[in-house]
Amino acid sequence: MRRILRAVSLAGLSSVMLVAGNPAAAQKPGGILRVYLTASPPNMSMLELPTIVGEMPMMGVFNNLIMFDQHVPQVSLQSIVPDLASEWAWNEDGTELTFKLRHGVKRHDGKPFTAADVKCTWDLMADKAPDKLRLNPRKSSYDNLEAVTPNGDYEVTFRLKRPQPAFPMLVAGGFSVIYPCHVSAAQMRQHPIGTGPFKFVEFKPNESIKVTRNPDYWKSGRPYLDGIEYTIIAARRRRSWLSSPASSTLRASARILRVFSFRHKVEAKSYSKQTDYRP
Repeated sequence: MRRILRAVSLAGLSSVMLVAGNPAAAQKPGGILRVYLTASPPNMSMLELPTIVGEMPMMGVFNNLIMFDQHVPQVSLQSIVPDLASEWAWNEDGTELTFKLRHGVKRHDGKPFTAADVKCTWDLMADKAPDKLRLNPRKSSYDNLEAVTPNGDYEVTFRLKRPQPAFPMLVAGGFSVIYPCHVSAAQMRQHPIGTGPFKFVEFKPNESIKVTRNPDYWKSGRPYLDGIEYTIIAARRRRSWLSSPASSTLRASARILRVFSFRHKVEAKSYSKQTDYRP
């Protein structure tokens, strides 16, 4: 998630440099992070969105089963770490991948996260569910997936048609978030419900997206931010802005901030209230 938009003031840029150069200064909790988007996503459903325009603001609303370690610059099988799954293992012939899930994780509406949600999510992506995604850009990625089977509430097995050693990298990708069984695909387009550090507040197409801190987040003490506000710069305003001197200032700050990833580094760090975050 690394893109640019909108200029920061000289004071804001100085505070960005201070945070980037001094991690200890980034630990003060609180504040609203302000981010600027180059385009307006069509909806808020991450499973239906093909680009980071929608992924970036919604990643903090969800969790994956597993994810790539955000402190490692190159993704690989070795850089995968737990998220909603606490551990995972292959069977002997490499065709079944079983995840043990965390207990006590609740969604933003208070309902518990279980293995059934994992099955519902991949059934949606495989187009096997009664409910349907309007757009399904990742369906072909799971052509080798035979079935997803819950083993009780806190264990789930992915059964493949043939061995695929790199399959965990698909599950760890930024778009492989877990949807709830009890919320329809249509509802998720307008008001997504996840397990992540931030709760969805509102989406105003071509204007803004807002999320707020989840006080019941399952990772104790996270997130540090009170919320994130995304301002969407419409095409005609963007053309005017790109020709302004402020554009070059933003590009400089964006290069500094590219060291930060989105969801889990936003959880792990906080920024001064003057600072604008540029993914």
